[in-house]
Amino acid sequence: MKNTFLFLLAVGSLAACAPRYRGPVTDHFNGKKFSNPAITERPSGSVLEWLLHRDKGPWAEQPDAFVGPRPATRVEGDSLVVTFINHSSFLLQTNGLNILTDPVWSDRVGPTSWLGIKRRRPPGLRFDELPPIDVVLLSHSHYDHLDLPTIRNLVKAHNPLVVTPLGVSYLPRRVGARVARELDWNDTLRISEKLSLICTEAQHFSNRGLGDRDRTLWAGYLLQTTYGTIYFCGDSGYGPHFKRIGEQANRSVAGPIKLALLPIGSYRPEWFMAPIHVSPASAVRALTDLKAAQALGIHFGTFQQGDDGLLEPARDLRKALDIQAVSPNRFLVPEEGRPMVFK
Repeated sequence: MKNTFLFLLAVGSLAACAPRYRGPVTDHFNGKKFSNPAITERPSGSVLEWLLHRDKGPWAEQPDAFVGPRPATRVEGDSLVVTFINHSSFLLQTNGLNILTDPVWSDRVGPTSWLGIKRRRPPGLRFDELPPIDVVLLSHSHYDHLDLPTIRNLVKAHNPLVVTPLGVSYLPRRVGARVARELDWNDTLRISEKLSLICTEAQHFSNRGLGDRDRTLWAGYLLQTTYGTIYFCGDSGYGPHFKRIGEQANRSVAGPIKLALLPIGSYRPEWFMAPIHVSPASAVRALTDLKAAQALGIHFGTFQQGDDGLLEPARDLRKALDIQAVSPNRFLVPEEGRPMVFK
């Protein structure tokens, strides 16, 4: 039985591997794999060393976690309504458009419905109460950001346009999604008169199985709307790219970043996680680098991936804001299911 399980696990992992992306060589693609130009050294220890000496913070059970009411069908005008769903999943509503970022509604994220990281908190919105979804932004191929069962259900219910970085579109295409052309860092995409995108650099990695490390690209997005510029970071470690993204936004038609969605979780142990996941302290540095007017924390409270406990990201963010003399009102921790209105 054990050997059968290991065989099925190996076969499933290999079957999940991404096809090799083919495109021109760049400063972050050598013809075979993507890379992070700013990272010159690997972490001082190995993943095995981390796994053998884990120091997990506490995650209390949350049976009574809040689930929000049905959102408005549309939000017209240049106001922005943001609803945190979970992890890196947000509903953004402005100018009659409904946009989802990295949507995940599954109970587990992994190669199968029974193998993967278990959800520790319910989504802040019920899937069947979503408004009509126009656009889905996918930052990279990791299971906690690209959940195929959720994409399949979105295709059936809403048939949205799906936006991906280079090499990632094969996944939503598998479930029949309408996919825009794949984007490289700094590429632009005009979706309609109401929305244009700039694909932005991130410092992370990708894989779907055991043998496809860095075959596909990871990214964030600058959304240019009538509300102003919104930045969705996706997943990233701290690096010089945040200043470049802020400068990029300043040069754009929509102007400086009004709202940044920045990760604050899965950062412990920092000796291992720092190259690929910002800590709350680094997220505050990123906020100032971006020169964003406002930020919301993402990538916390749903899946216990790093060693940080359930409440640590919010606690450490408060400390970092105080130490770096940034107003706590400028970087908020959102609550699942509770709409936030920005004018």
